[in-house]
Amino acid sequence: MIRRPGQQQLLLPLNPVFMWGSLVVAMLLNMLPLGRIAWTPDLLALVIVFWGVHQPARVSIGTAFIFGLAMDVQQSALLGQHALSYTTLGFFATTIHRRLLWYPVLSQALQVLPLFALSHVIELGIRIIGGGVFPGWSILLAPFIEAALWPVASSALLAPQRRAPEPDANRPL
Repeated sequence: MIRRPGQQQLLLPLNPVFMWGSLVVAMLLNMLPLGRIAWTPDLLALVIVFWGVHQPARVSIGTAFIFGLAMDVQQSALLGQHALSYTTLGFFATTIHRRLLWYPVLSQALQVLPLFALSHVIELGIRIIGGGVFPGWSILLAPFIEAALWPVASSALLAPQRRAPEPDANRPL
């Protein structure tokens, strides 16, 4: 069996309830009324990219679009701002998922940094075209914070799959 470098153990199958629950929790965390701080990381974008890389058949562009519309409605943003941003993230996540999984987690964080930067550029561009105000240069910190959260998200979201299965006399693994 060919194993990716850096992967020590086989992962158990993913529980779909956990995956969808993590997406909903990330959306609810984005909806917290913390004010409109420009450098706040977009946790839903982080989770969409993570599941788009690890489960591209389940979290696709359509899923990203639906969650983007929900964020647009909740934040009273220009309709389609987050939807286009998350759709772009979902597309690029499924595009690079085979290549990205061969790298260690810290290298993965560096490779998803341009995706997060592109996402914020799309949101900012739509906001400015729609007549919004430039939020300030602190918006440049958000993609770096999201990329720094990639190893944390990776360990937290893959933890249920890493648990040891029950030992069995008939199953040597």
